[in-house]
Amino acid sequence: MGREISEEKLQEYFKITGEALKRLEVAVHEKSLLGVVARDFLTMARSYFEDARYYYEKGDYVTAFAALNYAHGFIDAGVRLGVFKGEDDRLFAFG
Repeated sequence: MGREISEEKLQEYFKITGEALKRLEVAVHEKSLLGVVARDFLTMARSYFEDARYYYEKGDYVTAFAALNYAHGFIDAGVRLGVFKGEDDRLFAFG
């Protein structure tokens, strides 16, 4: 069992989370209360994804990996809540 984050593992998670962000669709009306939630979740997911890139470029793979997991957590929470459409179970935990 590893105690380090490999380049390959990190690249795999960047690919999956990046693709999920590209394919993600908001499933609620933008002016509804849940529309606000969808925007907030999407902002958080994108922000953590960008944080992951920042830490990756600095060589801090552990923090980059953590940020990717937070990003994907917001994506999956949004799908579970029903504010995002996520049909692909390869990209979304609740698709």
